[in-house]
Amino acid sequence: MLLARSILFNTLFYANLTVHMIAALPTLALPHPVQRAFIRSYARSSLFLLRIICGTTIEWRGLAKLPPGACIVACKHQSVWETFALYAVLEDPAYILKRELTWIPVFGWHLWKAGLIPIDRRAGLSALSRMTAKAQQELQRSRQVVIFPEGTRRSPGAEPTYKPGVAHLCDKTGAVCVPVALNSGLFWPRRSLLRYPGTILLEVLDPIPPGLDKRAFLTRLQNVVENATERLVQESINKNQGSGGPVSRLNS
Repeated sequence: MLLARSILFNTLFYANLTVHMIAALPTLALPHPVQRAFIRSYARSSLFLLRIICGTTIEWRGLAKLPPGACIVACKHQSVWETFALYAVLEDPAYILKRELTWIPVFGWHLWKAGLIPIDRRAGLSALSRMTAKAQQELQRSRQVVIFPEGTRRSPGAEPTYKPGVAHLCDKTGAVCVPVALNSGLFWPRRSLLRYPGTILLEVLDPIPPGLDKRAFLTRLQNVVENATERLVQESINKNQGSGGPVSRLNS
């Protein structure tokens, strides 16, 4: 039953994405807010499909801690889930993402129109400079720049690998940083077809004001995000103890 539900969800998830991309093609020539409405519709409808097919619900915590307007959202990255789900709650997010995604026909056109921020991870310091300049432009438009500080998905319990890019970005832009913890990898694991029932917990943590030394900032960010993430993972493990699924996978 788990496998059947997962296959059904994945089929409808990508069909939903395809339908939204095609329906939104005219928005490539229209103002950004029109396209943003389609992206938000895709995010919310995908969360709906996840709930009714897989029994995976969402609990958003600490949303009141999000400042109005521009900020940098430094989000833990465990799953594909957070690459779209934040559109359901953020006013106008601009994700930092790998450049190769913008090369995908149609999908990449929408990424470009949405004002997302591509980065060539092989370009070193020059990539950081271009990323920062583009992020500054989006911040000036009162957008929320979303960055995954580890640069790639990490399974629950994996050793963290925070990169200096987020510290550079916050230092150069002077924007407030909002850390975000989650446990999505328990229910939507990386490199797996399966989608598990339960409740994904996402928690917005206390903002980190600008002005910290880069090393002190990165240490503080990693500590607060990792401690909160561990707490959220453990909370779900305790709640689902004996039911299999996320608990058995994490402990195996």
